[in-house]
Amino acid sequence: MLPTTKRVKRTKTAEEALASLMRLCARAERSSGDARRLMATWGVPAQDREGVLQRLIREKFIDDGRYAEAFVREKVNLSGWGEWKIRSALKRKGVAENTINAALSQLSPEQSAQRLAERLKRKMRTVKYSSAYDLRTKLIRYALSLGYAMDEVMDEVETITREIKTEEECDNFIY
Repeated sequence: MLPTTKRVKRTKTAEEALASLMRLCARAERSSGDARRLMATWGVPAQDREGVLQRLIREKFIDDGRYAEAFVREKVNLSGWGEWKIRSALKRKGVAENTINAALSQLSPEQSAQRLAERLKRKMRTVKYSSAYDLRTKLIRYALSLGYAMDEVMDEVETITREIKTEEECDNFIY
């Protein structure tokens, strides 16, 4: 068995880290947590990290509010995530709770319910089930994995399965 060696990135000075982070932030939004994590992997001395971060914030390369709003838009529109999953991901990124709440306040409950219904209907076409109970269980599990709230999920699943029962009854009716 070969010994595993951990690949260590070349250490950077505070000035090199600042220049690298400016380039990265110019290409894509980054959170302050991302910057802290990158500086730690680059081996930037701990006492210099906050100074670099404060300069990036002062020069508007990093803005957690802007980052959170862009993250929410992307995850809602492209990935179809619910509020709980987005909130959890932003917390892992090191974004403050009040910033997360402000970014999530732009979500409309009506649009969220509509997106959830569309996702569930799409999933329903591909899932295999043997009973209505089996279908409901799979749809609930899927919707919860997307990060939607339990009460919202239960309402939408009940509505969708009610529509199916009605269609099946009509299909089985003999004229």
